[in-house]
Formats: sequence, structure tokens, C-alpha cells
Amino acid sequence: MKLTPLDIQQQQFKVRFRGFDVREVDRFLEQTADAFTAIQETMKRQEEEIRRLKLEKQGYKEREETFKRAMLNSQKVLEQMKDNARKSAEIIIADAEVKAEKILNRAHSRLSQLHEDIAELKRQRVQIEVQIRSIIDAHTKLLEIGIEGMDVLDAEDTKIKVLNK
Repeated sequence: MKLTPLDIQQQQFKVRFRGFDVREVDRFLEQTADAFTAIQETMKRQEEEIRRLKLEKQGYKEREETFKRAMLNSQKVLEQMKDNARKSAEIIIADAEVKAEKILNRAHSRLSQLHEDIAELKRQRVQIEVQIRSIIDAHTKLLEIGIEGMDVLDAEDTKIKVLNK
């Protein structure tokens, strides 16, 4: 049986010979009803508080789940960013290696061309030296011929002078 404060206040007891003092019993019942009312109000407030706390707890659980999902998504995004950065770095390195290889090939080509140019210049130098020697030899022979011719002329001049004298 559910008991209410009103039930307590309206409770009537049978009066017997030499029974309890009715006013005292009524006062006690009234005090008991008041205390019972206070307890019921406290219970109602506590039940409301429990209901509110349960709703709040549910909200916190939902937020916690949302935060967990957000953290997982953030971790996935972070991993994707790391992977993208790593791939980008690999592409940059590969591109740099290709460019370095091209530069190295051009340098080797240039070096080869310079070696060929040096060899050609040496060949030209030798050829010029040969030509100069040949010219010097020709001029030397001309000088020798010219000196011999001069000697002959001098000898003839001397003969002519001697004869003319």
C-alpha cells in the first residue's frame, strides 16, 4: 500500500478505554505527515536531479564519442598528410636526381667536347709549327742563295773593279 501524507493526516484510530491521548496522536501524525511530505519532496527533487544527470551523462557520452571520432579522423588526416609529404619528397628527390643526371651528362659532354677541342688545337699547333719550320727552311735557303748570289756579285764587282783599275 502506497502511503501519502494525506493518508497519515486523515488516519483515525479507535479510542478505547484508557487509550492514547487523541491530541497527542494527532500532533504526532501531523508531524509525521509533514516529515513524510518533506521526504517525498526531497525524493522528487533527487529523482529530477538523477534524470537531469542521466541526460547530462548521455550528452557527455555523445560528445565523447564525437571527440573519439574526431580524433580518429584527425589521426587519419595526419597520416594522409605524412604520406603525401613523404610522396612529395620522393617526387622532389627523384626530380632532383633526374636534373642532376642531366647536368652531369651535359658536363661530361662539355668535358668531352673540350678534350676534342684541345686535341684539335694541338694538331693545329703541330701543323702550324711544321708550316713555320717549312717557311723558315725556305727563307733560310733563300738567304743562303741570296748570300751566294751576293758573293758572286761581289766577286764580279771586285773583278770589274780590278779590271777597271
